[in-house]
Amino acid sequence: MSSDQPALAVAASGLGKSYKIFRRPEDQLKDLLFGKWRRYHTDHWALRGVDLAIPRGTTLGIVGRNGSGKSTLLQMICGTLQPTEGSLKVNGRIAALLELGAGFNPHFTGRENVYMNATILGSTRRPSPSVRQHCPVRRYRRIY
Repeated sequence: MSSDQPALAVAASGLGKSYKIFRRPEDQLKDLLFGKWRRYHTDHWALRGVDLAIPRGTTLGIVGRNGSGKSTLLQMICGTLQPTEGSLKVNGRIAALLELGAGFNPHFTGRENVYMNATILGSTRRPSPSVRQHCPVRRYRRIY
């Protein structure tokens, strides 16, 4: 590894994401206008107190129950969500290739959606040799 490249691909400290939950739709306007003096919402923490350091070239799997914050964490790492608290540093280029939202075509397979999104982001269908080298499960290398 050269000295100009950081050793960590992702570094997070005290990372958290909070959403405001309103009882009624009009409470959102009240919170905007009068929130300085009174709270019209409750905070729901989707993620709180996450510390992690992911070295370059590491493969990582995030496992957890529904609603445990896996997608929230990945969206913050990709830059589509901003953390409410803590710090996050991402070195390099990261993109969500299979997101069940904009750009996801339900008529395509997962692999076809990944290829389509990678093409839109300017990636080629064939990865660099370093990506192939770090593929953890050799029999799935044909995905690339």
